[in-house]
Amino acid sequence: MSESSDRAGLRAGLRRRHMTMLAIGGAIGAGLFVGSGAVISTAGPAAVLSYAAAGLLVLCVLRALGEMVVARPVAGSLAEYARMALGPFAGFTIGWLYWYLYVILVGAEATAGAGILAGWTGLPQWTLAAALLVAMTAVNLVSVRSFGEFEFWFASIKVAAILVFVVLGVLYVTGLWPDSPGGAAVLTGHGGFVPNGAGSVFTAVVAVMFAFGGTEIVTIAAAESEEPGRAVARATSNVLWRVALFYVLSILLVVSILPWNDAKILTSPFVSALDRLDVPAAGTLMQAVILTAVLSVLNSAIYVSSRMLYVLTRDGDAPAGLVRLNRRGVPVRAILLGTVAAWAAVIASYVSPDRVFKFLMNSIGVVLAFVYLAILFSQLRLRPRLRREDPASLTYRMWLFPYLTWLVIAALLAVLVSMAFLDGQRSQLIASLVSLAVVALAYPLRRRFGRRPPATAPLTAPRGTRV
Repeated sequence: MSESSDRAGLRAGLRRRHMTMLAIGGAIGAGLFVGSGAVISTAGPAAVLSYAAAGLLVLCVLRALGEMVVARPVAGSLAEYARMALGPFAGFTIGWLYWYLYVILVGAEATAGAGILAGWTGLPQWTLAAALLVAMTAVNLVSVRSFGEFEFWFASIKVAAILVFVVLGVLYVTGLWPDSPGGAAVLTGHGGFVPNGAGSVFTAVVAVMFAFGGTEIVTIAAAESEEPGRAVARATSNVLWRVALFYVLSILLVVSILPWNDAKILTSPFVSALDRLDVPAAGTLMQAVILTAVLSVLNSAIYVSSRMLYVLTRDGDAPAGLVRLNRRGVPVRAILLGTVAAWAAVIASYVSPDRVFKFLMNSIGVVLAFVYLAILFSQLRLRPRLRREDPASLTYRMWLFPYLTWLVIAALLAVLVSMAFLDGQRSQLIASLVSLAVVALAYPLRRRFGRRPPATAPLTAPRGTRV
């Protein structure tokens, strides 16, 4: 497949500002505003170390992925690199797993957004979930630039909210806020910085490892950007400061404002911290920000699932009819199939929230770990080939190759193994392994009944913008 074949269909409609905010927005989900409470309750103030460690692991994965994207930007990069490096079975499995992950996320985020709106309007949640699905699907059906524009503004709101929180938190902690005590007494005064022992820090790493899911979306979107190589190199290079600012610093401020064992932290850490600062209407404002984060993930999930399905179709791993694009270069059928499939998760969330919906959510719990491992193994295989066949394309490289790549692989495997021994994480591991097994077992059916035989994607001439 050549770049012209990719670009002849999908349009290069994403601009530099879209790609920048895609990368930033991908690091800020509703999990930061709500899910961080459980992490703080587990590790105490040392939760900042857990976020920092998990962030560094994801940074290394993105660096490895960025190396391949800059050298060979292609739609559906995750699955395509697995196909190039590890063969058609890996491309099929990773592609369908990633599609499944984001389809379930579409349903889950629509349900979460409907819950917030129901509290404001009193309307039935299923009606609001349907409205959100229709609205975000329509945005994606218009054009890739429409998707990028909405994501730009969603991400801008999230970034602005975090920056305001950071400024207010710094003023409070340094004693410059009215009636603030200043100092770090709260940070260390309730059992110390690591009140539950060093083991709790690692346990929390397991919990937050996948909170950074979405940062890789910018590499998926690279094939539809005006400068794919430059956009990815710039975005992945900036992950470190985004993690430091949006996660580590904001969590540090939360545990410096409120005692880590305060019951309010578990329910809504950011709202509780703002309440301590006596910020007017803090709860309502933060609910609006969380809704924005939900809509952002919903918008991105529809986009990502459709592009991955487009790639699977192009490679013969999905029905050929889904590959068709409209005159604006949008894979309409792929978008609509993902939206329809997401309805299964929405229906399950209302019909069987404690069984079917819970299993669906658990079944995608560690799918990103499988994807990350595929990225790292692909990079291990492709780097020597690129160095041998086209060394000039390796302008953006993984650090300390191959040692750091192997170290991150070992860390990810340690996370997966540890989940088997943690009561709160075991069900996610088991359910996700089931989803992996189901997809892997479907591959023989694809080999037997597929119209085209499986093929490994070729390592063709350079397709990226040199950086």
